[in-house]
Amino acid sequence: MSYGLILSALADPTRRAIVEQLAREPKSVGELAHGFPVSRPAISQHLKVLNDAGVLAVTSQGARRVYRLDPKGMAELRQWLDSLWDTALAAFAAEAETMAKDNQRK
Repeated sequence: MSYGLILSALADPTRRAIVEQLAREPKSVGELAHGFPVSRPAISQHLKVLNDAGVLAVTSQGARRVYRLDPKGMAELRQWLDSLWDTALAAFAAEAETMAKDNQRK
């Protein structure tokens, strides 16, 4: 999966709220629907988008499908965010070094 697909899926506030719920504990569609002002079919559609983006794992428990976050699915997004952070820190360190050298010359 691509981090871009994950970011696109997470652009919707309802989907972000679903991810936050599932980060706490696995839930079925019905359990998720009780916490949102949208219909159960709408929750199912949001879950489909998140599943297609690779951030969910689904297991069957009898007639119920239980959703949880898939750490492997979130790993690519995490790696991308970490690389941005690494780049930002390197740029900050380089700028601080330049400023320190400039101050020593004065």
